[in-house]
Amino acid sequence: MNLIKFKNLYFAISLLLVIPSIIALLIWGLKPNIDFTGGSLLEVEITADTEVTNEEVRQAVKNVYEPESIQKAAESNVLLRGKELSSEQKQQILDSLNKSFAEVKEVKFESVGPILGQELVFKTATAIILVALVIIIYVWRQFSELKYGVCAILAMFHDTLILLGSFSILGRFLSVEVDVLFVTALLTTLSFSIHDTIVIYDRIRELKKKKSKLNMAQIANLAIVETLARSINNSITIIVVLAALVWLGGATIQWFAVALLIGAIAGTYSSTFTAVPLLVLWDEVIEKRAN
Repeated sequence: MNLIKFKNLYFAISLLLVIPSIIALLIWGLKPNIDFTGGSLLEVEITADTEVTNEEVRQAVKNVYEPESIQKAAESNVLLRGKELSSEQKQQILDSLNKSFAEVKEVKFESVGPILGQELVFKTATAIILVALVIIIYVWRQFSELKYGVCAILAMFHDTLILLGSFSILGRFLSVEVDVLFVTALLTTLSFSIHDTIVIYDRIRELKKKKSKLNMAQIANLAIVETLARSINNSITIIVVLAALVWLGGATIQWFAVALLIGAIAGTYSSTFTAVPLLVLWDEVIEKRAN
């Protein structure tokens, strides 16, 4: 079975996913929540005879507060997000809601200052850069060739762009916001991406010693064939659990689970069909230059 001969197809699939992701990020960007921008989040449970709409909630609080967004968190729970609130302002909102609806209970109240939000953005970017540098150095040292580290990082950024682009599209059409949990999912995606890549690279290293007469394309293909079933079986167990969380999990972790699910699928694909073909392409370019 010669899987590596379809490397141009794998690259085409990657481009079909990465290019729209980049375009979405450039046009729409991400929709940050108060963790990054600063502000307040108030979640209330409203008991009423009929279903309460977001517009009714907005009308009920308009004299004391103008929320940037109002979203349903559960069947009877509503999230109000906007500028930073004091305890007194929060109580005024609750009083206004109680006047309009039968019963209102505070479920959650969070407030983040803009300075903390900017600090979190800086720390997130720093963490991603540091993780990338540590991984590229580690892989380079383990395999004694720079190309392994570079190709692993390119595959990792392939997954990162797909995840960021997906949430840019979700933010545009479903108003999905990115928060601290999304950062956790993003960093976890980096580990998804690199985990299987290291396994396949290690197999390539072993085969190069055992089958020195084979060229890089043949060795890479053999490594993929020998590790593909293991990679798929390992990833399916993770994907099934994450799919269950997306389907059955509460609103608080739903999009976190979606982010992990996208990252797991992208990481599984890129480890075999991006990272390894990039190695083969690297060797082909070096050979052409040498000739």
